Amino acid sequence: MEINKRTILWIVFAVSLVVLWNDWMVANGKQSMFSAQPPAKVAQAPNPAKPNDLPTAATPTPVGTVPGTPAAPAPVQTQVITVTTDVYKVDIDTAGGVIRRLELLKYRDKVDHTKNQVLFQANGPRVYLAQTGLTGTSAAGVLPNHNTPFTVRPGSRTLDSNNQVQVVLDAEQGGVRLTKTFTFKRNDYVIDVRHDVTNLTQAPVTPSLYFQLEHDGMKPEGDTYFNSSYTGPTLWTPEEHYQKLTFEKIGKGSADHAKQSKDGWIAISQHFFVSAFIPPANTQRDIYTKSLGNNLFAIGAVEPLGTVAPGATVSNAARLYSGPQVQSLLEGVTPGLDLVRDYAWAAIIAKPIFATMNWLHSMIGNWGWTIIAFTILIKLLFFPLSAAGYRSMAKMKTVTPKMQAIRERFKNDPVKMQQATMELYKAEKINPLGGCLPILVQMPVFLALYWVLQAAVEMRGAPWVGWIHDLTAPDPYFILPILYAISMFITQKLNPQPADPVQAKMMMFMPLAFSVIFLFFPSGLVLYWVVNNLISMAQQYVITKKFAPAK
Repeated sequence: MEINKRTILWIVFAVSLVVLWNDWMVANGKQSMFSAQPPAKVAQAPNPAKPNDLPTAATPTPVGTVPGTPAAPAPVQTQVITVTTDVYKVDIDTAGGVIRRLELLKYRDKVDHTKNQVLFQANGPRVYLAQTGLTGTSAAGVLPNHNTPFTVRPGSRTLDSNNQVQVVLDAEQGGVRLTKTFTFKRNDYVIDVRHDVTNLTQAPVTPSLYFQLEHDGMKPEGDTYFNSSYTGPTLWTPEEHYQKLTFEKIGKGSADHAKQSKDGWIAISQHFFVSAFIPPANTQRDIYTKSLGNNLFAIGAVEPLGTVAPGATVSNAARLYSGPQVQSLLEGVTPGLDLVRDYAWAAIIAKPIFATMNWLHSMIGNWGWTIIAFTILIKLLFFPLSAAGYRSMAKMKTVTPKMQAIRERFKNDPVKMQQATMELYKAEKINPLGGCLPILVQMPVFLALYWVLQAAVEMRGAPWVGWIHDLTAPDPYFILPILYAISMFITQKLNPQPADPVQAKMMMFMPLAFSVIFLFFPSGLVLYWVVNNLISMAQQYVITKKFAPAK
């Protein structure tokens, strides 16, 4: 059977789109298309009672209650402290000393561009909180945790002369005083979180400190079916490295992850942003995930503080990063945090692609023109391979009449038709697969660029010209997908046409089919492909003219 190179090209492209679709399914917590098992469903709590959101291992069991069921906390008077820096507006609740709301002042909301992006919140069904506290008990009772009333010390709530803000909260419970100190700094998404534990009793206590991130099982607002992304718990340890979990598996109790370590971090990742607790280095900790019921989930770490003698104080200095997934910022915080900027399987290509684009952007200043410059750079880099492919296609076009004659002569004998075709290729020095080279070279770049545009918060909200206001979002007026369809139609005309009329019609239909798919792709990706097609058309036209038979 004769090998048709255009069929191979479209098969490669179709397979690539299947890979993209499979990656989308996996990123959304669905089962891979290549797995025989059905996707897991989130285990929902049958009872809408308030969940036990303290770490399971150290949850106390009050007398007269069912094990595992917390006693209803006494109502406390809440005071909300609002801290403002140049990058944050943060609400800290004295009920538990919890960060209940965190607004990023330099990033706009994806749905409502008049508002800022909000990470931590407790608004109806949307729950995203950073919690810390002590586990365990003393002779005097339960130790302070994130449900305990705190009192706040007076102080400035905006940046001072040292370019920082400190909020200090105190709570006494169970004979132990817990002091939380949050330190915010100018132009910094890292919040220092210090805990000082003082034993006020006459007997030693052995408390443990926990860091917990709580999140509902829903995607962020604005997440769509065709442009979805991963949202869920992530962690990194030196032993297991980066691990990405799903709410579905946590709900089923089947989330497999590192349980202990002396270093690393825990986080909740979402599209373009991440919040990560980074406990002190070289300290033993237990890592846990749990379903809290009511579609709430938690990831946390528990660190033993050792034995605290009567009257003694032990301190723990941790950090909380809550902000954008900017590559340079993440790399400077702690090892492995940059991995939350997830390029999936394309990381080996995507990272150098973004590094190159970032270098170009430092000189150009516009991400749209940067994509165009990057496309030209890629075309120049692979010009020898592309030129060889176009020469092969041009030669194929010159022998099309001879191939049609062979088809007519041996239409009833496929074996002889194949032999005669291969002899023609040999005589004319044509590689029948040579025309595949341009697409095969471009495809890894195309797929990697897709993940770069999916993960690069630097391009979030970045305009190009006119109607393109966000290169990570689809073209609002479908102009680029239409230009892509036109460029592909012209490219088809420059290619040698199939001898089979049905196949020829199918090949002409392909540009329309793929332009429809591109309606939902990031406009920056479609821009890359349009520019790539225009350059390829120019190359192909010149080379085809050079090899055209004399009239």
